[in-house]
Amino acid sequence: MRQPFTETSGIARHWGFEDLAAEGPVQRLTLFTGVPVCLITGYAETRELLAHPDVVRSPLDGPHRDTMMDDLINRTERHMLGANPPDHTRLRKLVTAAFTRRRIDALEPRIREIATGLLDEMAAAGDRVDLVDAYSYPLPITVICELIGIPAVRREDFRQWSSVFVNATMHTAEEYIEATTLMLDFVHELIAQKQQAPTDDLLSGLIAARDGGDRLSEDELTSMIFLLLAAGHETTVSLITNGVHALLRHPDQLELLKAEPDRLPAAVEELLRYDGPLQAAIPYIAQAPIDIAGSRIEAGEVIVFALLPANRDPRKVERPDELDITRPDSAHLAFGHGIHHCLGAPLARLEGRIALGLLFERFPDLRLAEPERDPVRTPGLLMNAIRELPVQL
Repeated sequence: MRQPFTETSGIARHWGFEDLAAEGPVQRLTLFTGVPVCLITGYAETRELLAHPDVVRSPLDGPHRDTMMDDLINRTERHMLGANPPDHTRLRKLVTAAFTRRRIDALEPRIREIATGLLDEMAAAGDRVDLVDAYSYPLPITVICELIGIPAVRREDFRQWSSVFVNATMHTAEEYIEATTLMLDFVHELIAQKQQAPTDDLLSGLIAARDGGDRLSEDELTSMIFLLLAAGHETTVSLITNGVHALLRHPDQLELLKAEPDRLPAAVEELLRYDGPLQAAIPYIAQAPIDIAGSRIEAGEVIVFALLPANRDPRKVERPDELDITRPDSAHLAFGHGIHHCLGAPLARLEGRIALGLLFERFPDLRLAEPERDPVRTPGLLMNAIRELPVQL
């Protein structure tokens, strides 16, 4: 079994894509938390197992559970990402009823308006800006808050709370519980307001969602808001930032994209494959023995899907470590697979296309301000996030 990697490094950054691929698609290691896991690094094996009926969410997925009160756990973890059928089926059906494609498509003009405003502010700020702070972060957080119905005056609070929520293992239990409690208090107030005076936003849609006589309970509502705020903006921040970084590191690909902007949808897919927003999926557990790729996963073993190496599996992708926006098939697992495939993938793709297209249209000479330095990435297991990206306009 491999030795633990530290919490200040990621799976692929600790050992390298080539090292992981060379040792096979199924490996054993110990997380920095001390938990032994079965690590899946192969593309085909990840797809197979994510759709396997005996690969399920663990009831112990949540952070700091040993110190959290049951009431706090119920109000934050009763969402579909942590559920298995039949609960997952019921929750996803109710949420899908509110999270419609019509609602997402209708956001395009507003996303363009928000992005254009941010680009105006960047132009006025000077020749050098931090792309994360100026563009990659405020665009998705504004979009998801408007989609849900979060007042603008509270968005900075949500930025701080969700940062703790997403990077829970990097914070103490006290910090996590405090941020969670503050966020819950506000979400409860917001739900009460929307129940009294519903508007055309996602939270009002979730409150009204029905399947026959079934509906979301209040704990399920608060849990879904937690999930949507975290998954609805943190991953898109990384999609934009990592995508810009990759293109600036590959000027031939960037010039091709600027010359042929119709390639933008395919470019987004290739960027998701090449340097996606997640290192790994939230851990699963095997509820029965599973034989795969010449290995046996025993019942009760924790399974971690290493999405970055899987997306660069040389058995699936030719020249996997090259960025090529002309690939005829940039198949990837950046949004997962199976019943837990990301419900917000269409929104993330839409934001990514708009953000990248408008950025390079506005600043065609954009370049890295510190090209000799690799950007610092957020520590931890799940996120593949660049903390800051200084650029010259």
